[in-house]
Amino acid sequence: MNKKNNISNWVLVSLSLVIITIILWNTFLFFQKFKTEERAKMEIWSLAQIELTKSLEDDNISNLTLEVLRNNSTTPMIKVNKNGEIEFNNINNLNPKDSIKIGKLIRKFKSENKPIEISYDNKIIETLYYGNSDVINKLKYYPLALILIILLFISLIYFYYKSSKSATLNMLWTGMAKETAHQIGTPLTSLMGWVEILKNKNIDPNYITEINKDIDRLNIISERFNKIGSKPVLKKYNLSSLTKESLDYLQTRLSSKVKIEFKSTDTNLNCLINEQLYSWTIENIIKNSVDAIKGDGNIIVSIVEQKTTLEVSVTDNGSGINKNEFKKIFNPGYTSKKRGWGLGLSLSKRIIEDYHNGKIFVKYSEKNVKTIIQIELNKI
Repeated sequence: MNKKNNISNWVLVSLSLVIITIILWNTFLFFQKFKTEERAKMEIWSLAQIELTKSLEDDNISNLTLEVLRNNSTTPMIKVNKNGEIEFNNINNLNPKDSIKIGKLIRKFKSENKPIEISYDNKIIETLYYGNSDVINKLKYYPLALILIILLFISLIYFYYKSSKSATLNMLWTGMAKETAHQIGTPLTSLMGWVEILKNKNIDPNYITEINKDIDRLNIISERFNKIGSKPVLKKYNLSSLTKESLDYLQTRLSSKVKIEFKSTDTNLNCLINEQLYSWTIENIIKNSVDAIKGDGNIIVSIVEQKTTLEVSVTDNGSGINKNEFKKIFNPGYTSKKRGWGLGLSLSKRIIEDYHNGKIFVKYSEKNVKTIIQIELNKI
């Protein structure tokens, strides 16, 4: 199906290019024809000028000659006789004494059209320099305007195709996420039943407590996946407490070589947030930092209150990120690991920016020194 769609797209693009080429070629031919007709008109005008010279000698001026000379009111021209005297027609605001401007116009006209030599008795008495009429000047830009319109049309098609593809992918990810949540529900129910059995077997209560924590975590994960594609409910939470809860859970499940330090300027930092999605974001960033330090190093999570925002910074002393990758790491599918789908940080970006109207970005990174990823949320 995809192969057929690709063939259809290429056929459509090829057909469009053929049509564009035909239109541009015909426009070029029309332009050349118009130039030829303009040349013929100016040659007739020069002949009328010769006839006028003869008529003045014979004192018998033809009405046709005068009509031809009068009718040319669109083509700008400069006529220079053998004595260097200048006459011009259809040129506004030109001072006959302004030799510099006249010289520039003559050079311009010569570049646009070949001058016409007016001869009488086999002698060149005048030279006619003429430029392009307003119609020709406007016609010159027609192909450019046409190309711009076509490019705009192609851009609209591209963005429509891209948005349509993104919408399809979003629907696919949403469906997969909700199906994952549904599939997790079945073994979760079974696990809760097994916990009740273990309680009756005199198992160490600490083991049961830890298993219950993991079951609760699986419930949270299931709810997270179930929320994808739906607008989450935001509630007022203490950001410091919520962040610390997520870190405490992660610390007990990470290697003892990974040290997570939490800093906060104030414990009463409130904002509108979705608890489960925010904790998911913190986990994704922390796991990314753990990969960066290769399971052995320090991670510092700090919360700083600004005038209108709360800044959550995650700093690690890992391998670092190249500057040209600061934005790429948040793109779906982008990963520097041999294994991984590159979805963690892209989901985090969507959670923070789309659902919480905040910001997430790489604030600073230096290779093999440290990296800071920062979240900004609106405080209340």
